Amino acid sequence: MGITNQVNAEALRRLRTHFGHREYRDGQEQIVEAVLGGHDVLAVMPTGSGKSLTYQLPAIVLPGTTLVVSPLISLMKDQVDELNRRGIRSGALHSMLTTDARYSVLSAARAGRLRLLYVAPERFASDQFLRLLGELPVARFVVDEAHCVSEWGHDFRPDYRRLAAAAARCTAGDRAGRPPIAAFTATATPEVRDDIIALLGLEQPRVLVAGFDRPNIYLHVERVEDEDEKDARLPHLVRGRRALVYAATRKSAEAAASVLNAAGVNASAYHAGLKEEVRTRVQDTFAHGALPVVCATNAFGMGIDRPDVDAVVHYAIPGSLEAYYQEIGRAGRDGRAATATLLWDPADVATREYLIDSPRRERTGETRDPAEVARRKEREHRKLRRMIEYADSASCLRAGILRYFGDAAARERCDACSSCRPDAIDRYERECVQTILTGIARAGERYGRFRIVAMLVGDTGSLPPALTGLPTTGSLRHESVEAIRGWLDASIAAGLVAVSTDQYRTLSLTDRGRDAMHGRLPDLGVRRPVTSAVPPSRRRQRIRDWDDWRALRRLRRGALRN
Repeated sequence: MGITNQVNAEALRRLRTHFGHREYRDGQEQIVEAVLGGHDVLAVMPTGSGKSLTYQLPAIVLPGTTLVVSPLISLMKDQVDELNRRGIRSGALHSMLTTDARYSVLSAARAGRLRLLYVAPERFASDQFLRLLGELPVARFVVDEAHCVSEWGHDFRPDYRRLAAAAARCTAGDRAGRPPIAAFTATATPEVRDDIIALLGLEQPRVLVAGFDRPNIYLHVERVEDEDEKDARLPHLVRGRRALVYAATRKSAEAAASVLNAAGVNASAYHAGLKEEVRTRVQDTFAHGALPVVCATNAFGMGIDRPDVDAVVHYAIPGSLEAYYQEIGRAGRDGRAATATLLWDPADVATREYLIDSPRRERTGETRDPAEVARRKEREHRKLRRMIEYADSASCLRAGILRYFGDAAARERCDACSSCRPDAIDRYERECVQTILTGIARAGERYGRFRIVAMLVGDTGSLPPALTGLPTTGSLRHESVEAIRGWLDASIAAGLVAVSTDQYRTLSLTDRGRDAMHGRLPDLGVRRPVTSAVPPSRRRQRIRDWDDWRALRRLRRGALRN
């Protein structure tokens, strides 16, 4: 069944009127056309590439209700709220609803008033809900995070195995048989894609892979020798940025937040052990821009759509490349440059192995058959070994990820990772250099290092009046004097700043420096200074000066017991 020009034109009109976009992003149009055309679809799209629109847009063009299976309540809530704000009647069924709210959603669905109905996969265990499926004209049966159906996926969920049978119970309005199924994922190897097709019963599906590369994310692996070095590096990686820090356990998420708050960075922990109202507050304050950094376990971020996250840091090695790729994909959704840093300490592998092998890890509803449990653990250990290979690799990091996912775009050198360009600077660091250059220009190019640095950090006590009220005075107060000196020296070495040869050693901008200040220089040629981090000789002393050192160590000791 082909899509008509009339339906295609209607979809484009709705794209503009309901979503405010004049054109599709890369890969979206082909998926929208396949969904509208009545095909079964498996779409593999990077996180942040706009996959939700590719089923939401058809839902407002097609008659009937589009049923969307989504694994996270926070994700459902955020999407339903946004759709209703856009005038697209939508609802969600999940365990957090009151009885009255659930009745209201069910009534609206039966009456045909909803264009999209979001449901958790656990809902398909309810006989009452299965009866409802036979009453609804379901336009499309959408499965989000479809990798959860496969035991080879990084987040297998047994409830996803009910979906093929559930789709078969749905009526498709004016066509015989079940409605077309559209499955979406951002993290599926070729092996997992085949599994999704078989387990969801997709018939002659259109398999559309938009590509896994996120070229605006600089991939960085930084080897650290111990926890003290990791904690010394962490504030530098997120200071001044909107950032997510992913930790392996609840207690290590709290430990990372303690490290950052002790270093003057506003951060909060987020994990399943916190009270619901605390988690909601953290999520909302981050989503609204009031909280710059969240230190979390792996669930955080799936319901967050902030486009301006410019740093993702892994405080410990993730359990798989799929999980890692999904988490770093929450950076740079606005298309601007972002950085993903893995703090790689081989000692952290023991925590991951413990989490895989722990008996408490078995999920409700999973088989307790010892042979099957052993196979599941072996799969996860295999994925962990592949993640370790990535962390230890001296080859192009981007190529390693793309090859893992079977992306034909993989090449041997990307020039945007720490293997290919170990000294490359990220967006925040570039802006820091530009602020220094602007400060020199605003000061009239008449002062030396000491006064320029003091002006930038806002240390006005020893400054002449001409430097105390500049727009750049205090603009880098969140950075250390040591870090700014390091970036200033790096700017001099890169030929952006000149130093006079007289006794005053005043600073001025070169022609390249002026181009850099105005954003006309694509590559600043600045290398990341080693002094922008805490020197090894001071790491342990600086951490031990923090008031909460003892509490932090208690959190550390308890991490493996979580």
